[in-house]
Amino acid sequence: QVRLVESGGGLVQAGGSLRLSCAASGSIFGINTMGWYRQAPGKQRELVASISSGGNTNYADSVKGRFTISRDNAKNTVYYLQMNNLKPEDTAVYYCKCNKFSRDYWGQGTQVTVSS
Repeated sequence: QVRLVESGGGLVQAGGSLRLSCAASGSIFGINTMGWYRQAPGKQRELVASISSGGNTNYADSVKGRFTISRDNAKNTVYYLQMNNLKPEDTAVYYCKCNKFSRDYWGQGTQVTVSS
């Protein structure tokens, strides 16, 4: 079992920044890919960014150049999503998800609200 806990969400004005954290605990050996997803009201959950165990990153077109996914290499259990130049359309609940041995684990989500 892997437990994921997100933190760092909040209310920010357009143009501002937030850094989300995802702390992984439990049986973390074998985690393959970690991703950040978001779900806005009335919309489907979508991939925002992901990072593989080898450090390869992938971003949704809507956040390229504004968001950065990273991990704490010293601990290897904390993943971050640095969000800059936030826009009202970034408002959503943000979730982290990891994949381990073909099974997905999700966190409970953290709310990000961007005011115009």
